[in-house]
Amino acid sequence: MKTRSNEPIFWSLFGAGGLVFAFILPVLIFITGVAVPLAIMPEGVMSFDRIHGFATGWFGKLFLFAVISLTLWHGFHRIFLSLHDLGVYGGRMFFKWLLYGIALIGTVATLILVLQI
Repeated sequence: MKTRSNEPIFWSLFGAGGLVFAFILPVLIFITGVAVPLAIMPEGVMSFDRIHGFATGWFGKLFLFAVISLTLWHGFHRIFLSLHDLGVYGGRMFFKWLLYGIALIGTVATLILVLQI
């Protein structure tokens, strides 16, 4: 009897995190790190009240959770794959449990903190 693999779960989280990492994070970095400090965007666009209002809504909470948790999964899966590429084959299950465990803890912590906003 053939056993089923759990790899598709991690690859889907990796892929979704890669999408967030490639398309959403550069825009967020541009807005918060370049456009607002250089006054390319209107002055009140990053005011506390406006950002807090976004973060307290259901869409804002979902957005924050998705961006943070999916980039965690992407990053830790990338580290796991990099260890394999570097020839670290011993302790494969240890690194898998360690790295995915950290991503899971970060996801749960993100969920708890986002729900408290």
